[in-house]
Amino acid sequence: MEIAQKTGLGKVDSLTFVKSFLVWSFTLVVCLLVVGFPLVVLMATFGALASVVLQSVLPVSAVLLVVGSLVGVNLLVVFLGAALLTAKGIHPQEVHWLRWLHGDATPSHTSIYAACPLTCHLAR
Repeated sequence: MEIAQKTGLGKVDSLTFVKSFLVWSFTLVVCLLVVGFPLVVLMATFGALASVVLQSVLPVSAVLLVVGSLVGVNLLVVFLGAALLTAKGIHPQEVHWLRWLHGDATPSHTSIYAACPLTCHLAR
């Protein structure tokens, strides 16, 4: 009986681990695209210049090499960051600035309608 209970808990724990890794990967990709837009522009500029320089050495595959290495480095950084955060046990539900990820709204104001002063305090 104990063995069956232990294997069930391990299965849930590994499922939580995989879910946390996937959520962190998604979050880091979104943050890279939205917040890191200037970094993406700099990487594209560097990639264009590097492909022009490498065109004289590798005429056929210079662009493929540069683009592949830039995309590979970005994916490696995102997946290593997600693996590090998951391995440390930091779950996305614990991070306060990720409210948008799990649907918790923080409205800056509440709506007041024109008829509210007349009808809001009426009880049915």
